[in-house]
Amino acid sequence: MRAFSSDGLEALLSAVAACGAEPGSPAWRDLARLVETAARADPSVARLWPPRAPGGEPVGAPIRQELARALHALAARDTATEHALTEWLRHHPGPDRVPPDPMPAAPANFIGGDSVLHGPSVQARDIHGGIHFHPPSPAVPPRLPVPQQLPPVSARFVDRETDRRTLNALSAQWPPHAPQVFVVSGLAGIGKTTFAIRWLFEHADRFPDGQLYADLGGQTTDVEGGPVSPAVVLEAFLVALGASSVPAGTAQRSALWRSMTSGLHLAVLLDSAFTAAQVRPILLGTPTGLTVVTSRSNLTGLRVEGASVHRLEGLPAESAVELLAIGGGNRVVREPAAAREVVRLCGRLPLAVALASAQLALRPYRSVSALADILSRGRGAVDTLRADGEAVMRTALDMTYDILPDESRALYRRTGLLPADRYDLSLLTALAGEDGGSGDTTDIAVHALVEANLLEETGPGTYRFHDLVQPHARRLGEELENSGQHERTLRCFVDWCLSTAASAERILTPSHRLPGHDVPTGTAPPTPLDGPEEALSWLDTHRGGLMGAVRHSAQVGWDFSCWRLTDLMWPLFLRLRPSAMWIEAHRLGLVAARHSGSRQGEGRMLTSGAIGLRNAGRYPEAADWYRQALEMATADGDVRHQAQAVNGLGHVRLLTHRLDEAREHFEHALWLRESIGYRRGAALSRRRLGETALAAGDLDTAAEQLRRAHTALESLGEQYEATRVLALLGHVLDRCGEHDGGARRLREALARFRAGSARSEHWEARCLEWLGRAADAVGDHAEAVRHFEAARLLFRRLSPEDARRLDSRLRRP
Repeated sequence: MRAFSSDGLEALLSAVAACGAEPGSPAWRDLARLVETAARADPSVARLWPPRAPGGEPVGAPIRQELARALHALAARDTATEHALTEWLRHHPGPDRVPPDPMPAAPANFIGGDSVLHGPSVQARDIHGGIHFHPPSPAVPPRLPVPQQLPPVSARFVDRETDRRTLNALSAQWPPHAPQVFVVSGLAGIGKTTFAIRWLFEHADRFPDGQLYADLGGQTTDVEGGPVSPAVVLEAFLVALGASSVPAGTAQRSALWRSMTSGLHLAVLLDSAFTAAQVRPILLGTPTGLTVVTSRSNLTGLRVEGASVHRLEGLPAESAVELLAIGGGNRVVREPAAAREVVRLCGRLPLAVALASAQLALRPYRSVSALADILSRGRGAVDTLRADGEAVMRTALDMTYDILPDESRALYRRTGLLPADRYDLSLLTALAGEDGGSGDTTDIAVHALVEANLLEETGPGTYRFHDLVQPHARRLGEELENSGQHERTLRCFVDWCLSTAASAERILTPSHRLPGHDVPTGTAPPTPLDGPEEALSWLDTHRGGLMGAVRHSAQVGWDFSCWRLTDLMWPLFLRLRPSAMWIEAHRLGLVAARHSGSRQGEGRMLTSGAIGLRNAGRYPEAADWYRQALEMATADGDVRHQAQAVNGLGHVRLLTHRLDEAREHFEHALWLRESIGYRRGAALSRRRLGETALAAGDLDTAAEQLRRAHTALESLGEQYEATRVLALLGHVLDRCGEHDGGARRLREALARFRAGSARSEHWEARCLEWLGRAADAVGDHAEAVRHFEAARLLFRRLSPEDARRLDSRLRRP
């Protein structure tokens, strides 16, 4: 640096030497502050101050010279030291650097000796000798207080224990040589700022040099509507740390910022950041500091550079109810179910729940149930919950939406129109493709939505909206998409459901296919499904969207799509047993099939729907549907469907313990099926005959029928049905006293039900229960309890009635 060339070093040596002659002078005190500034960049400088000889006597010239040389060398590489040293030399230039007098030369003067003149003087005659003039020292500015700029912690802060532990662990594991940078991201209203402030306050003792805060989402003074520029933030931070002057450019300010903060134990909170570029110039460069950034975006650019990103989710339900109770008080305690519904409708977002809590506080006579009813109507919590008349959540989501690229905004609106809660990349590609976009374009649009925390990735190529985002996206879709685009979007969705459900049916239940009723191809390519487990997982994941497509098709009169999609969902109903959905879908499908005049569709809806009614215990209605199906099949001369209806009637008789009638129906169905060579159907009738014999206590006949059914189904490659019969056979053998053989078959069936083409949680639970009974029969009560508890855990989600039955069994001594 030019200011500290070899001439500069000589001037510095002279000035330090002069200063050292008078410890305690203003120059000495200013030099102490200079050394303090330099020590922030290089702590080794501190050992040279105060300069003392080894015995503690007043400093000698060699030590003063070492200090001067150290300051000179450091100023060449540290901007803050250079700035401070220049200012010190300007005020204390030393005896050899007195600025020349611009006035005409005065008569020569000489004063003998090393005389020093203080204050005004009058020249009487010639003065000779070494003279030192000391101008009055400028007043020492008061030391700035340590900045403590964090906003206060909200009094309504609850929970976040898991998030706090996560951030603590990240901080503890951070490499000691690298500056710590954390990004706390999440949806608007999720509580990012409150959480970050609370966490920083808890760790305040780690940052004795202060805590700085800036709201990057606020307004600048010169650019309306835009985020705060890093230059503005840097200026405020530099002034807060005591900079006497601030450079004009962002790069220069950033360099001075890193120099002044080097070695400081400082925490910085950059709130509501828009982009990584906005944050990057403000990042601390010292490993002793910490930067926490909050943003609705994940700020992937900072992650690439080493930052850790922690995404906040909604509060746990219990904590959200606790927050609601701050304003709701005893009403929340008296109406726990309504309180849980309110926090669900609020998406468990702290901001939304706090607004709901404030409404309860404002309306002390409003019940929690009434608030839940209000939030469930219209556009929900996004538009209903307001502060000072403003729909806070809607405004926040509008701001996030407004900064999205055009392609992402269009995809956001169209996806919001869908009656679904999960979206595959193949579906999103089909929706975006209506504008001629490619797969790459879709991926970029989806990435922007994920980056903005509007869309969440829940699995490979699978996405969902947050509960409060979906109504916002739907509102924008309804307002901004014209009616033609609206219909095309929903038609694309229903076609995608049809095509992918057809793929799942081909994989899981190929014998259920209905020839001559293939779904249209090309309108919406299906999601690729690799094998039975992936097919069943897709049906489980998208059950809500599939049912939404059935309802929409029924509503708008797409009759073929309505009953055909219901029929294609057979593997979902068979394996996962969602009784309410099963019945609703088939009621809608039956009406649609009759409207469309499809006799095959009507027959399918009657027989498949009757199974759902039967499984739900609605036996009279199930029998009525089977009789209607039998009448249709008889009139049409369709023997196969006659046998299916007769077999179904036999099953209703079996479940209502009318065993003789059940046996007659099954034998009739067996005869019909064998008469047309329907081997699979005949094996299924034998299975029912085996179950009837088991119910009657005829275990030998039951075992014989089940063995024959199992052999036939295995030979046909019917893995799922064969495994069901294998489990039943194992149970019968255990009842016969063949405990080893029975348990072996049950364990084999259990393994098949847990993975592969026979995957079924319902039958997994049944096998576990039967294995529990088998263990109990041989006196292994600990093993029995283990199996019963595992079965109960599955039944709690699948069949509450079965779960209660196992509860009773486990309570037995």
